[in-house]
Amino acid sequence: MAIEVMHDPRLKSVEWRDLCTLTRADVVGELLISTPWLVLSFVLAYYEQYFFALGASFMFFLCGLRQVHNAYHYAIGLSRAGHEWLMFILSIVMLGSMHAVQFNHLRHHRHCLEEEDVEAASAKMPWWKALLFGPIFPILLHKTALTKGSKRIKRWVNAELLANVVWIGLVMFVFNSEVLVYHVIVMFIAQCLTAFFAVWTVHHDCDFEQEIGRTIRNRFKSVISYNMFFHVEHHLFPTVPTRKLHILALRLDKVTPDLTKRMVF
Repeated sequence: MAIEVMHDPRLKSVEWRDLCTLTRADVVGELLISTPWLVLSFVLAYYEQYFFALGASFMFFLCGLRQVHNAYHYAIGLSRAGHEWLMFILSIVMLGSMHAVQFNHLRHHRHCLEEEDVEAASAKMPWWKALLFGPIFPILLHKTALTKGSKRIKRWVNAELLANVVWIGLVMFVFNSEVLVYHVIVMFIAQCLTAFFAVWTVHHDCDFEQEIGRTIRNRFKSVISYNMFFHVEHHLFPTVPTRKLHILALRLDKVTPDLTKRMVF
């Protein structure tokens, strides 16, 4: 199974702990990384430049995924409570419960590509089925967290879903803002695309007994995708922050090049 890859003895020689340390500037950068794209999407939507606003919203969602992904592993450099509240805030801005996603994501790491791995449900599908599966995917994640999660997880999930209801209600019936309505609609669509973009792209067509995922090596592509596709590296060393994964990739190439041979694109 994929777990055998995780215990490859060669990995013991890979230096990674030094990459987990973030400077204060790193932390601030991670906390603000999505803000320019959110502001730009609002400005473009305000001037009804929706084609370009969609591009900015896509980049905001990508950066938001980077933020919550690091928060799932408590790897942004905040206190544990700080990570929890960051997930709560992004749950409202991006819609859904990020603690529900965290619960399934950590299970994904423990049971990568196995039957218990709900997050990777779309990985074995053809690309078009992964797209069609999209609207079901967030429901499945939330249902799994609410039925199998601890009391702590359930409290966070319920609080975040309630906050979503209040937020959407305010946007639709109180604020009278076309920009905010646009944002809510686009975030809903983005959530329905995560099964394809966040799961299928990094796990499809992998040999589940030998390979746990795909990765990226083109530096330009990794920069414009905010390092989000160094997925094998993340699975092998999940507490390494995203901003350091490109460094980890170079170290892995020297020791275990066969584990990082499948590219995302």
